[in-house]
Amino acid sequence: MYDKKLEIKIIYITIALFFITFLLAPLSILFLNSFKSGEGIGLKNYILVICDRDILTSIVNSIKVSGSTAIITTIMAFILAYVLNCTKIFKAIKDIIKVGISIPMLLPTITYGFAIIYSFGKQGLLTKFFGREIVQIYGFNGLIIGYVIYTLPPAFLIINNSFEYIDKKFIIVSKLMGDGAIRSLINTILRPLVGTLGGAFVLSFILSFTDFGIPASVGGTYSVVATYLYEVMLGSIPNFNSGSVIAILMLTPAIFGVLFLNYLERFNFHYDKSTKTELIKNPFRDICLGGISISIVIGIISIFLIMFISPFVKNFPYDMSFTTQFFRDTLLSGSILDVYENSLMVAVISSLIGTLISYGAAIINVRTKINKKAKVSIDIFSMITNTVPGMVLGLSYLMLFNESDLKGTFTIIVVCNIVHFFTTPYIMAKNSFSKMNPAWETTGELLGDTWIKTVVRVIVPSSISTIVEMFSYYFINSMVTISAIIFLVTARTSVVTSKIKELQHYGDFNEIFVLSILIFITNIIMKICCDFANKKLSIHQ
Repeated sequence: MYDKKLEIKIIYITIALFFITFLLAPLSILFLNSFKSGEGIGLKNYILVICDRDILTSIVNSIKVSGSTAIITTIMAFILAYVLNCTKIFKAIKDIIKVGISIPMLLPTITYGFAIIYSFGKQGLLTKFFGREIVQIYGFNGLIIGYVIYTLPPAFLIINNSFEYIDKKFIIVSKLMGDGAIRSLINTILRPLVGTLGGAFVLSFILSFTDFGIPASVGGTYSVVATYLYEVMLGSIPNFNSGSVIAILMLTPAIFGVLFLNYLERFNFHYDKSTKTELIKNPFRDICLGGISISIVIGIISIFLIMFISPFVKNFPYDMSFTTQFFRDTLLSGSILDVYENSLMVAVISSLIGTLISYGAAIINVRTKINKKAKVSIDIFSMITNTVPGMVLGLSYLMLFNESDLKGTFTIIVVCNIVHFFTTPYIMAKNSFSKMNPAWETTGELLGDTWIKTVVRVIVPSSISTIVEMFSYYFINSMVTISAIIFLVTARTSVVTSKIKELQHYGDFNEIFVLSILIFITNIIMKICCDFANKKLSIHQ
């Protein structure tokens, strides 16, 4: 007799064992190591770390720069989302804003720093354009610029998505009741978005606090916790115990962030129903905010512009004669092609297996009657992967698998990517399944189909566009990640982002930009292919 519960249990047990092995176990080892010392188990490591002035300085610096970034990013992301949803500027300008704001997501964060150096440095492109140095880019200023560029796209996506659920008729009602612009903005826009704005702030803070790529290139002597952890673990004498303590301390912003967001939940409310409302024309508002938004996008694009100029001139900025020699030499280099092939392989395998695992986890949670504890456990795995920084996850893998056959393999890099980027594809799939007809499985069972057959014949075709988006998300993030894998790559398993870090020591900026262009073009092609596939699929459905 057919037993669909057995199939569901097998899928759940497989997923649960995967996360127990590659998430809970490594983090447990990391936690235990933080208490180990030559004198046994205790708080000695924590006391040494807390009393170390250099570490405290790094943590304080990280809090300062991350807090400043989070404030700037949240304000800018809100302005961009407001312009797209609450103004009547030309559709073409809105499309430019949407495309322009997504460009940084297609590049590794370590490239941001080099682009900033070549744009704002003494001989930088923007320095030449304005005739003087605009800012000192090494240290706090460079980190702020890099972190804002890095955190703005995800913060914008969160806020922009929430704007779709705001009923704009209340904006008009507020105006008719005589409310001023500020009062109307607070009551009709800001209050409904309190939770979302808090989420954008927390996300920006955590991403900045834990990123390694940007401070690795423009941090200078301004020490932050991510670079300090890197130096402790990959210095001449690695200190696993101190590294464990620093990694645990890197988790604290995420814990406070979750508590803060739970507090903000009490301010959330919903409308009984949302209506499509034509907003009142306000040319002054549209011109001002539209100009600010376009300036933000142009500013971001102008910083990355150097990446497409420097490798194609003989000697930037002294000899601007066009040449393709650097590009050809880099591409024809055997080692460069090898790391690019490694990146492609890792990204494709991470995307295929990651999509399968996150899809399976979501379908178990939403489309089955498995017990509540099992569903909650999957959500807990998702929450943990969402809060654990990439560097912490990578370090925990290094400690757990240091003596195993997985050390220095592509497998461990792929697994790290799957776990690190699990949350967003999982939520994508959950949202997709929750919108489907809940009776499909029952109907399939009545027609004699097994549960698996119903999933393959009905559920998968109905969610194929979501699967494509999940694959795209995994692929792009696997191509650009540096923080999660920096402790795991070796000379044999080097990928493009780790190669960029290596080239930094030799000052080969043209090769760095060529590799960055390779990543950018690869991700653009993947994005176009996925969007094209979704359009084709939507036509046939």
